[in-house]
Amino acid sequence: MKPLVLMSDPRVAAIPVRECGEPLVDVRDYNFRVDPRKQDPLGAFTHVREGVLARLKHARSLLPAGTDLLFIEGYRPLSLQHRYFTEYRDELAAAQPGWTAEQLHHAASRYVSPPEIAPHSAGAAVDVTLVDQDGHELDLGTRVNASPEESDGACFTHAPNLSDQARHHRMLLLNAMESAGFTNYGTEFWHFSVADRYDALMRQESHARYGPIELP
Repeated sequence: MKPLVLMSDPRVAAIPVRECGEPLVDVRDYNFRVDPRKQDPLGAFTHVREGVLARLKHARSLLPAGTDLLFIEGYRPLSLQHRYFTEYRDELAAAQPGWTAEQLHHAASRYVSPPEIAPHSAGAAVDVTLVDQDGHELDLGTRVNASPEESDGACFTHAPNLSDQARHHRMLLLNAMESAGFTNYGTEFWHFSVADRYDALMRQESHARYGPIELP
């Protein structure tokens, strides 16, 4: 298995953005199952770029009968991304007082993208999991948004410490999303993005098409 490329890798930030201007759209207008756990007063969390929505529809169509996507979070305002990153970095600093600023930045990026390159703030990323036909979440090994510390690394997409059932469900999700054109972030089985800097690097493309965007 290839070594994981983290969001903090300088090669990610080095990818230029040629903003394509695609608007944000609300997945609630397209009959997706939406979980409220990350909801915000403006309803920003249910928005994604038009091209992301098209790929989500495709991914959903590739799942076996009786299985569906559960949409958890899409767009995240830059101010909120900054807060999430800072809070997690400070949590790590308290637990690891001997770590340097560089070590903390690197470790924090396993779980929260550095704000300057965050796919969520570009409307390019989605956090999703699987549910059955009644809307009950399937076992994918850990809760969505479990940190590496909390889950003993089981949040990593290809973690070895999973049950056969959890691994099977993860592969269903991964195969559907990758077949629809998404790139998974290997430290978070639930996180997928397209046309952002991380996706562009992974696909060896010259530039990203989605950069930071504000909700109208």
